[in-house]
Amino acid sequence: MFRFAAPLAALALLGSLTSAHAADAAKPATELATFAAGCYWCVESDFDKVKGVLDTTPGFMGGKTEKPTYEEVSSGTTGHTEAVNITYDPTVVTYKQLVELFLVTHDPTSRDKQGNDVGPQYRSVVYTHDDD
Repeated sequence: MFRFAAPLAALALLGSLTSAHAADAAKPATELATFAAGCYWCVESDFDKVKGVLDTTPGFMGGKTEKPTYEEVSSGTTGHTEAVNITYDPTVVTYKQLVELFLVTHDPTSRDKQGNDVGPQYRSVVYTHDDD
């Protein structure tokens, strides 16, 4: 996968490994970020390594078919992107830091393509959940 030279702040996030979805004694208040940046398994893998990310869930966003199959989305005709919901603890990692990592772990200027993955389902999108 094509990657930009990452700023040190983004690299520090990737270097802050945490055990896979470690359960804390007290559940923190969580927030949700959703990004599409190519193959959702690659995006999920990048964000799973960030301290403060509690869960990642790959899926499809933004299309016209209510419950598309992988094959339908892969055809490029449903309007969906491969995306990842990221549940995170904002006291450990900020939304801004997640966006910065999103921007350096793929080429957001490459239209409908990331590395060898080609098609509109691989376009770069930040999905928002509220005005903040």
